[in-house]
Amino acid sequence: MTRYAVDRSRNVLIASWNTGLGDTAVVVADLPAGISDHDALHLARTLTQLSEACWRCYTHPASAADDHEPGSKGERRQEERDAFARVPAALTSPHLPSDGYLAHSGIRVEEAAHQVGRALHPLRAAGPAARVIADVAAELAAVEQAELGNLTGRARQAVALTREDASPVQVAQASDLLHDDPFGPEALFTEIDPAAAAVAAAHWLHAAATVTAEYAGLPVTQVVAEADTIEALPHETPTLVLESMAEGASPRQAVMPLIRDALRVAEGEIPGLAALRQRIAAAERLLDKWRQDRPELGPDALALRITPLDPARPALDLLEDLLSGIRGCWLLYAEHTTDLDEDGDLDEDLDEDLDEDLDDEDEEDWQERRVAAFFTEVRQAAAAGRERLL
Repeated sequence: MTRYAVDRSRNVLIASWNTGLGDTAVVVADLPAGISDHDALHLARTLTQLSEACWRCYTHPASAADDHEPGSKGERRQEERDAFARVPAALTSPHLPSDGYLAHSGIRVEEAAHQVGRALHPLRAAGPAARVIADVAAELAAVEQAELGNLTGRARQAVALTREDASPVQVAQASDLLHDDPFGPEALFTEIDPAAAAVAAAHWLHAAATVTAEYAGLPVTQVVAEADTIEALPHETPTLVLESMAEGASPRQAVMPLIRDALRVAEGEIPGLAALRQRIAAAERLLDKWRQDRPELGPDALALRITPLDPARPALDLLEDLLSGIRGCWLLYAEHTTDLDEDGDLDEDLDEDLDEDLDDEDEEDWQERRVAAFFTEVRQAAAAGRERLL
């Protein structure tokens, strides 16, 4: 979301937002010379609240709700999104106190807009009000643009948010980026919604694990955990995703429940009692195992996470873990294909990608060729299962 602030040294109102690389800022308006600190800061705060309410319509779309009946979550979310059309009027003609009463809207976006309108009331005769209203219009347009899967310009701030749904346009763009670099290029974090990027990453992780499993002689679901024995990896969530896909789930079906559960935890909810009981039982088994070596450990020695993802940034956390899983597949692939080199049993197709004189090449060139061979096989596996991604 966009955060607004007051720069008193220049007496201007500033808007800033995250771009994935860092925050950028623009000057919204010069403030009147006589405005009080209270009024200036109150305006900044109400604008920030309005932005937060509007971007929540993006992160929690009505399409992601299970129920759309009257009074349901889906209906309430749609009411919030429909309120975008009433924001301009609320800014210019806000609810004002009358006879000791003040009308309030039960729709968060609309009420936030009325609060901005009231904060603008002291500036109505001055030029800054028009510029603030124009900035709010740009913010609404950015949300609408992000909903269409276009994260350029001001809409780029969506790359720092977690959405309950994933745009098919963004998923396709993320998959194209992963095709170019299956380890995950920087653009995946700066140009793509992280939930959509995570869906694409799950597809490419499954492809990488499928390729690696054949060389390692392991089930696909055990590849990342095995790679953890080579180099420490966050293997829990990649394994959960692979297990779900092994049972027939699509990448979207494997990823989105993890993200949505974490979002519920972030709002103070328990996502599901059955899943919570499983996590408690697993934690208790792990604690019992630890106690065999350290009997002094008490019941609080093991911190229990209700969700495997960071509730503050679940989509980004999952994306990072899935990319680490792809990296883990490479580590295991490299180990087992090196063994084949030494035995002289390397697959002919792989041999063509490397070089007959592999032993004479320096380490850097050898590594590049090995990675290229891995990428080639992973791309083939990803292409073979592309219908699951779409």
